Amino acid sequence: MEEGIKIILFDGVCNLCNRSVQFVIRRDRKDLFRFAALQSEAGERLVRERGIDTSKVDSIILIEPGVAYYVKSEAALRIARGLTGLWPLLGIFLWLPRSFRDLFYDLVARHRYKIFGKQDACMVPSPELRKKFL
Repeated sequence: MEEGIKIILFDGVCNLCNRSVQFVIRRDRKDLFRFAALQSEAGERLVRERGIDTSKVDSIILIEPGVAYYVKSEAALRIARGLTGLWPLLGIFLWLPRSFRDLFYDLVARHRYKIFGKQDACMVPSPELRKKFL
């Protein structure tokens, strides 16, 4: 893995998560992020290596190899800081207590299938995007 590259693990069957991945790809001008569905072989390996309990975190995980991993609102806000445009300004919310931020995150995550729908299988990236997926 190239130095400075961050890995985003996401729920591959969740429509909201798949749209979020597309959103990040369009705004990742610095080419900082790589992606893997939690259900993929690479995703399962990365989760297992870090001892992450996916029964408690099953929507988004940000891994900074050699540094740490982040979950829930912490992951989302740290991802936003790596994007172009005004999105990095969302990092200011990292100053709020994690428990407060995660209340809103958990509410959306708990109802994401009901609100945004679910796919039968993980997204298959186009040939030009395949290099961004593990």
